[in-house]
Amino acid sequence: MVYLELFWSFVKIGFTSFGGISMIPLINHEMVGHGWMTLEEVADIVAIAEMTPGPLGLNCATFAGMRVAGLPGSLVTVFGVLSPTFTVCLAAAIAFEKFKNSKFLTNLLTGIRPMCLGMIASVILSQAISNYTDAGSPVWPAVFIGVLGIILLDRFKFTVPKLIVLSAALGLVLVR
Repeated sequence: MVYLELFWSFVKIGFTSFGGISMIPLINHEMVGHGWMTLEEVADIVAIAEMTPGPLGLNCATFAGMRVAGLPGSLVTVFGVLSPTFTVCLAAAIAFEKFKNSKFLTNLLTGIRPMCLGMIASVILSQAISNYTDAGSPVWPAVFIGVLGIILLDRFKFTVPKLIVLSAALGLVLVR
């Protein structure tokens, strides 16, 4: 039964999100709602998925499935999250070719953009609260590491792999 629930959860995630970080609120909702994980565990999976090569949604699905139901759970979640993408891409390719000069299609795509930005802002806020607070109080070493990371990326053009290693080392030393 858990395999069917995992599959259906990730089919819904695949059909109702647009990939990348827009999937995170939906993954949070499904994982926490079923009692499979806590918000902190989902945040850990997102961090691992961001560090590994490949699409975020696929990596999250793989790790979440593995965490909940082992290798079979991982395969089920991957199939679940990919099947909507395949279906929608196939339908979109057919429709786009047929309606590529349609004013309705242009307006539809224009309306979707603000929704995506709102979802991204929601993810940023929920992840910031999860990663930089503990029981409502700021975790100042974590805030310091986050601000330092932004500065190093923006001002000093640090590469992401270097920043990940530095942040992990600082986290081990400052936060434990």
